[in-house]
Amino acid sequence: MKKVHQIRLRPGMTVGELAEEMRLTGVMQGGRVGKAVDIVAEMFSDPDYTTFITLSGPLVPGGMRLIFRDLIRDGYVDAVMTNGANMVHDIVEAMGRNHMIGTLKVDDEELYEQGYNRVYDIFIETQIFIDLEGFIGRILDDIPEATRDGISFHEFLKEIGLRLDDEESILFTAAKKNVPIFSPGFLDSMLGIPLWLYGQKKKLVFDPLKDFTLLSDMVFDAKKSGAIILGGGTPKHHTQYMHTLRDGLDAAIQISSARVEDGSLSGAPLKESITWGKLKEGVLEEKTATIFGEVTSIFPLIVAAALEKISK
Repeated sequence: MKKVHQIRLRPGMTVGELAEEMRLTGVMQGGRVGKAVDIVAEMFSDPDYTTFITLSGPLVPGGMRLIFRDLIRDGYVDAVMTNGANMVHDIVEAMGRNHMIGTLKVDDEELYEQGYNRVYDIFIETQIFIDLEGFIGRILDDIPEATRDGISFHEFLKEIGLRLDDEESILFTAAKKNVPIFSPGFLDSMLGIPLWLYGQKKKLVFDPLKDFTLLSDMVFDAKKSGAIILGGGTPKHHTQYMHTLRDGLDAAIQISSARVEDGSLSGAPLKESITWGKLKEGVLEEKTATIFGEVTSIFPLIVAAALEKISK
């Protein structure tokens, strides 16, 4: 056994130097964060890796939009697996609308009457989602009807991205860089009902099995496959599940605030996924890090430190 390293702080430390001090402790969450930096840096710098990033929770409303845009733009991730909400909120920002810093000291009934929705301490005008329906309807009208008949979700999100005029947009950047965005639960978002209503009047037919075709090709073709798992839910499971086709991921980090004790997929540590064939045998100790914490507090540090590490 090794002695626990005591973290040394000093004025002028870089984020990478701080992460290295955390890694040297080797224990608790700090040590895991430092280890995650090394794993992410390897994914970013090794061209053999096909890197998937999964997004769950209100990460775009929580201020993470440009981090994901930059990772796509700069070629660090090869595919995005996301809930529908984050892409809806990306579209909201691309419309020129904003998420506002609110407060927890609020009467929710009064807030609703004032025309706001709340995501913890983030406020969003209700009118935005009314305007969103018309905005997305005009985009759908611009997509040829033949394309809308049997379209996959990754194709649909690319078509939207190509029609956005916002270089800070995740969807816009992914479309330009040809990085697929998968969202198996997209209809479980604020665009679900508007898309259903559009389909009552005009041609709009989704074929989600076509997403499996591209996703499986990426999994099979990967020399090494890595996952950056932010949160849990469908994005986490969909990415891990498809990797049972190749005996599991070669490397992965996970940041989750979900609990382990209820047996949920969201809270399950990466170790558990070995039993399902979602993580390769023999990689647990060196190529994985399971961090229990809140994504917007931890992931920016990991990315900044990993980018510093590979830039040296």
